[in-house]
Formats: sequence, C-alpha cells, structure tokens
Amino acid sequence: MARLPTDMNNLVTMLLPGLFRSLGEQFNIFRVMHHGTHEKQLSNIFAWLLATDSTHKLGDVFQRAFLARVNGQLRDDAQLPPSGYRVIQEVNTLGGEDIAGEAGMDIADIVLSRSDAAVVIENYGTSDGHGHDYQRYLAHGATDGRATAVVLLCHRHEAHLQRDGWEQASVVTYADVLSDLQAHVERDGSWCRQHPDQLFFIRQMIQYFVKGPAAVDVDDQVSFIKAMCETGESARYGYRPRDRVTQEFAELVAEHARRQFEDSRTTLATVKDGLRRFARSVLVEQVNGAVNKGRIEKVVTKLVGQWEWCVELQRADAQPVIYLEFGPTAAVKNERVADPIHDPDYSRVFVSLRDEERGGTSRMVQTEVRLAEVIGGLSREDGRLRDAVLSLEV
Repeated sequence: MARLPTDMNNLVTMLLPGLFRSLGEQFNIFRVMHHGTHEKQLSNIFAWLLATDSTHKLGDVFQRAFLARVNGQLRDDAQLPPSGYRVIQEVNTLGGEDIAGEAGMDIADIVLSRSDAAVVIENYGTSDGHGHDYQRYLAHGATDGRATAVVLLCHRHEAHLQRDGWEQASVVTYADVLSDLQAHVERDGSWCRQHPDQLFFIRQMIQYFVKGPAAVDVDDQVSFIKAMCETGESARYGYRPRDRVTQEFAELVAEHARRQFEDSRTTLATVKDGLRRFARSVLVEQVNGAVNKGRIEKVVTKLVGQWEWCVELQRADAQPVIYLEFGPTAAVKNERVADPIHDPDYSRVFVSLRDEERGGTSRMVQTEVRLAEVIGGLSREDGRLRDAVLSLEV
C-alpha cells in the first residue's frame, strides 16, 4: 500500500491535544472488566445508586438528584416527591412486581415506588422505547391512584426516536445525573474520607460512562476526523485491510495514535447510524412533504471504502440521487466537484447531488449540522438537512 503524501508533523501537531487527553484515560476498572456494555449491567448500577440503603453510603443523594431531573421536566401540578422510594428491578407492567419469566410480559428495567408515587424507568442506550408500551408503563405507575412519571434513562437523547407515546416521557441522560452526583461527592469531604472505596468506584464510573469511550468524547473525535481530512490523511478510512492501514498509521505517529484512529472510526460509524435513522424517521417525511416531484423512495447505506461515510437518498421520477455525507467521503467529494467549497468544515454534514449525465457530483453544499449534533440526536423539528436537500433542486 503506497504511503500518502502528507505533512506528518502538521498532522501530529493538530492531533496532540486530543491524543494527550486520551492518554490520561488508559486505565478504568469498568473497561478492564468489560462491564456496562449491556442494558442489564447498567440497570444494576443505577438501581444500586438509586437505593437509599445501598453500600454506597450516600443515602438518598442519587435518588434526589434523579428525581430533580425528572421533576424539572414535569408541570408544577405533576411534581413527584423528591425521595422515599424503594427500588425494584425488572417489573412486569402487566401487573405485579415479579421478575420476567413468561412470554408476552412487558418488563420495565427499574421502578421507584412509594404509596403515593411511582417512577417507571426504561433504561436504553438511546431515548427510544424500543418496542415497550408507554401507556402500559404509565398505567402501572398510576396503580392505586399514585402520581407517576415514565422516564427514559439513556446514554444519548435522540428526540426523533421517541414515538408511540414515548415523546411524553421524561428523559434523563447518564451524563446529566452522574454529573450531579459528581458535584455532590466533590463537595462532601467527610464522605470522601470515610468511604475511599466507594469514592474510587464512583469516580471510575463517572469517567467511564460520562467521559470515557462508552460515552465517546464527541468533540475530541470530531476534531480528529477533521484533522485527518484537512491534512490529506482521510483516504486511510477507505483502505483495506483495515488492520494494515491502522498499523501503518500507528508507526508514523506512535502507539497512542492507533487508539485515537480506531476511536474516530467508531465515531464515524456512529454518525452514519444517526444520519440513517434520522433520514428514515424524519427527513424523508420532511422532504416529501415539500416536493411534488422526486420524492425520496429509499434510504440506502451500501457504499464502502472512501464513499462509505454517507447516506444515499434514492428518489422517484428519475431524479438524481442525493447524498448526506461527512468526514472522509465529504473530503473526497469536495476535491472532485466542479465548484468545490472553499475552506470546508469537516466537523459538519455535507449534502451533494449526483451528476447523472457525467457521473460524479454536480453540486455540493455544507450544512449547519455538526457531527456532534448527529451523535447527540437531532430534533424532529430540525429542518436544516431538509433545507439543504431542497436547496440542491434547480
């Protein structure tokens, strides 16, 4: 494989801030144990924190922090008691509080319960009910006339995924509530001195779930992808085999660069997945509602290599394909389009129109949508990608 002509000193200079930040995160007990990669593992951790009599010895601190986040999203006349709940896991919302054992049950991950109030929690990576029945969760919490709230506890808030009633749920992210816990712990010197083991565990948990790779430091990774594009290194993302590409890159910029490169690939895949979901669930409807010809018929992500980082919008009436693209693919396209974008910002999403007569790309525009926003989740009301797509129409 031929080496790419590039100013490696310039590349390393651009990447050093993010690389040195990543070096400080090498050890983490959760990473060593591969813990927290499954919904049930995460539910166990949050149930432990929410229980007031757990071995964390924080009493109701986390429960109060969690309820404060929930109440912040409820009407004044729907506020719930700030604490005093017992914690139950894997609750059958069809009735009773037994652990799942039969087909057809609808199991809530965690339920906070007291005689006059309840909080029914669905824990998942994104703010998505993923097949559970929102109304059933709500009815279970309201048993015996209790005040209730249904909550999506998640890593990423992606509002466009909330459907079938789940748009009414409160959303609490890991980062928000764990940051509240961190602020309390840092103020409580007495607890820190008396409980060093718990302090170590909680700090490791915050690092892993809020700052570490499970939560993806989005700003650092987008900056890395941008630097790769601007220094002529972005084509590496399209080369095969991947292991060999990674090894060559690591030899040039030292061992710690390999980890950043692989993490940035994961970030690219996350952006692609987010764009695909948004296109299918929101953008198609937005665009088709605004055009009479060339309606989007299919959303496709079949391209590989240097063209891999895009989402293809196939249209009716023999209209040319439109692409949502980013990172390495946007860099290649901008080099080949007849009217390239001056000083492109590769931390953003681009939209291009296929040239059906000559092949390649006829037009390309840079949108205001940042890759970090795609990862965080775009709102259903966000019309920026729609407007960019419509602007390509002659």
